[in-house]
This record gives sequence, structure tokens and C-alpha cells, in this order.
Amino acid sequence: MRFNFVFREVITGLRRNVTMTIAMILTTAVSLGLLGTGLLAVHTIDETQDLYGDRLELVVSLTLDVSTRDQDCSQSICAGLRDELKASPLVQSVTFENQQDAFARFQRLFQGQTLAALARPQGLPASLRVKLVNPNDTDGLRKLLQGKVGVKSITDQRDVVERLFSFLRTVRDVVFALALIEVVAAALLISNMVQLSAYNRRTEVGVMRLVGATRWYTQLPFLLEAAVTGVVGTALAVGSLLAGKALFLDSAISSGFGNGVVPTLQYTDILAVSPWLFLLGIGIASITGYVTLRLYVRL
Repeated sequence: MRFNFVFREVITGLRRNVTMTIAMILTTAVSLGLLGTGLLAVHTIDETQDLYGDRLELVVSLTLDVSTRDQDCSQSICAGLRDELKASPLVQSVTFENQQDAFARFQRLFQGQTLAALARPQGLPASLRVKLVNPNDTDGLRKLLQGKVGVKSITDQRDVVERLFSFLRTVRDVVFALALIEVVAAALLISNMVQLSAYNRRTEVGVMRLVGATRWYTQLPFLLEAAVTGVVGTALAVGSLLAGKALFLDSAISSGFGNGVVPTLQYTDILAVSPWLFLLGIGIASITGYVTLRLYVRL
């Protein structure tokens, strides 16, 4: 097999259909960039679930009068609630957080925001932070505390985190849907490019067939053209993910958005999904090219 001939034919085909080649590369880059974003969103969801899995608590907020009078949970109302919770088989541990502790936590969560400057310790309730043996068994504890004196509210932190998970899952689903549309568009462009390239070189391919060239040998340049556009498009997609992290995601996190709420995305996470993107990019291009040649082009 004359590899120099095949190489020359690939270069000629890409240059001859340069506008379609560029469109193919950009469409592949967009589709695989969106797919990579979806995969990274799945990774972030998994990491976030692992991060919060053993840290979620049931927060029993005390009424403001109890919170103000009792700063160490030594008086009857707070101490009675704490002892009752500790005695429950549903409870693994109970931690008391007074108003000053609640204020310090509030300042950490809203650091740098106007809300942090407006808050005062006297306006925040003390709380009993309860870690359950089974984090899903919250109904039993709610029944235990229902109607108790000194209890202002009961907050399940899972409800708050579930909103974050729901948002991340929505982002993942939307990105995957857009990626699927772009993948279909890329496949159609590949098919059109292969058909056009084959049509432009129909005479020389016909001559090659007459002198004994195999069908595989005459089809190989067209398959390699498609594969090259897939590789270049995937490389652009990976580059855009790395650039997006460096230019946008890191700056957004450093400014306070999402800092400490979700695990930080690492460059290694992007590099970990990159081989799958390259395999998918080359696979889509090669398979589409091969099917097009078999169904629509007679070489």
C-alpha cells in the first residue's frame, strides 16, 4: 500500500472542501465540548454526594427566648431536649450550637456579602445539630420533637442539598440534550463531506478501480479525512474545557460563587474524560464515513 499516496489524498480532500472541513471541525468541537461538560457535571454530582454524604444533619432550631437565655445548653428546656435526643436510638450524636457559634458559621458562609455585615448574633437562633444513625430516617425524629417547648423549627439539610443536586442534574440533562443534537449535526456534516469528496474524485477513483485497486484502498482516504476532522474537533473541545476552567470557572469560584459548596473541578478531571472524547470523536467520524460510503457512494 502506498501510504504517501493515501496521505496526499487526505490532505487534498481536506483542502478541497475547506469550508465544510472547518464547519465539521467546529461542530464536532461544540458537540464533544458539551458532552464533556455533561460528563464533568456527572463527576461533580458524584463528588458532591460523597462530600455531603456523611456530613448532613438535622438542625433543631431553638426559639429566640431559649437561645438568648441559655448560651451553654445548661437550663432545663435545652438540656432536656438534648438529653432526649441523645437517648433516642435514631440519633448518633447531638451538638449544641449557641448564638455566637451560629453567627460565626453565618459569617463563614456569607463572607464578603452584604448579608454578612447586616447579621447580628442576637438575631440568630441557637440549635441542636443532630446526626442520625440512618440519615433517611427523619420522620421518627420529627415525631419525637413535635410540639416540644423550645423548638422553633426542624431543618433537614438533605432538602437544601437536594436542590443543589437537582440543579446540577438539570444542567447535565440540558447539556447532554444539546450535545446529542450537535452530534447528529456533526454526523450529517461528515456524511455530506464524504459524499462531496467522493464525487469530486470519482474519475480518479474509477481509474484506480480499473487498474485493480481494492474497494478498501479507494475508501481509506475518505475515512481518514473524516477521522482527522474528528481528532482536530475533539482536540478543540478538550482545549475549550481547559480554557473554560482557567478563564471562567476558577475566577467564578475565587469570587465566592460556589466556593466550598461543590468540589473544585481539577485539570485531572478534564484529562480523565479526554480519552473517551477522542475515542467518541474518532468513532463517530469513522463510522459515519464508512456507512456513508457503503450506502450512498459506490467506489
